[in-house]
Amino acid sequence: MLKIDVHTHILPKDIPDWKKQFGYGGFVTLEHYKPCCARMLKDDGKFFREIEENAWSEEKRIEECDSFGVDVQVLSIVPVMFGYWTKPQDGLEISKFLNDGIVEKVQKFPKRFIGLGTVPMQDTTLAIKELERCKKIGLVGVQIGTNINQLNLGEPQFFEFFKACEELEMAIFVHPWDMVGAKDMQKYWLPWLVGMPAETSRAICSLIFSGTLEKCKNLRVCFAHGGGSFPATIGRIEHGFVVRPDLCAADNQCNPRDYLGKFWFDSLVHEPTMLDYLIKLAGADKVALGSDYPFPLGEHEPGKLIESMPFDEVTKAELLHGAALKWLNLDENIFATD
Repeated sequence: MLKIDVHTHILPKDIPDWKKQFGYGGFVTLEHYKPCCARMLKDDGKFFREIEENAWSEEKRIEECDSFGVDVQVLSIVPVMFGYWTKPQDGLEISKFLNDGIVEKVQKFPKRFIGLGTVPMQDTTLAIKELERCKKIGLVGVQIGTNINQLNLGEPQFFEFFKACEELEMAIFVHPWDMVGAKDMQKYWLPWLVGMPAETSRAICSLIFSGTLEKCKNLRVCFAHGGGSFPATIGRIEHGFVVRPDLCAADNQCNPRDYLGKFWFDSLVHEPTMLDYLIKLAGADKVALGSDYPFPLGEHEPGKLIESMPFDEVTKAELLHGAALKWLNLDENIFATD
């Protein structure tokens, strides 16, 4: 059975010296201090995380995919590379470099990789410009963060970008980053354990309550990490909508629960009961295998949770590839081997 992993991240092996090029700091760099390993440094040399060659090597990724039984990976940049904080024109140049790198890998292995681009969301005009270029060079969508410099995705200045995605039929993958409140909970890895799920719910609620999803009914959006805390708190969110419409329904009078089944989640929930609940909530055709490869909070054997559960073959097919193909608007036959 075809297995497509919609949530995998990649980096270029060599990152330009953007501090030198743009004249200011804060950029991510890689320190290749020993074979097959590198240190990610940010904020001008501060250690961020250790990575291995599977973060940049397409050959290593394919080797590991074969061992997991993964046929296709959807490639997106590591979110720390978004660069929304940069000057807009510089952000555009960074996006172009990263997108060209992903396209190169997809073109090299077109039956193993699908590409999502990144765009400078701090400037909607430039974001749309790069979105259009992404489509021309063969990317099928874009990955964006859950907030843009702490502005919610539902803010009016971002609407034209979402409208452009709908019109160009480009898929969107929303990934948590720059977690709200992170500075107040640095201990115990809480930004990743608590902040990330909240960030994803923040993005979903913002796109619903702002009316963006209502105005862009054909937008194809997938939210990372099983939608974060949104599925578990939809009852509270709906209740808030009902009892305080003056606050929650100011820009959209549609019940937030009505949007379940109209966008996608990845399957990265780490818990059988939660995966079963998510499928009952949204439908198997709206839950796509996602592993967060190659990072430690991901599913280390992509698809293992899905395959371990007593789903029928139709449901498993949706989870392992059907939902992904619908979200990306692709035909299964393009991955058929010769």
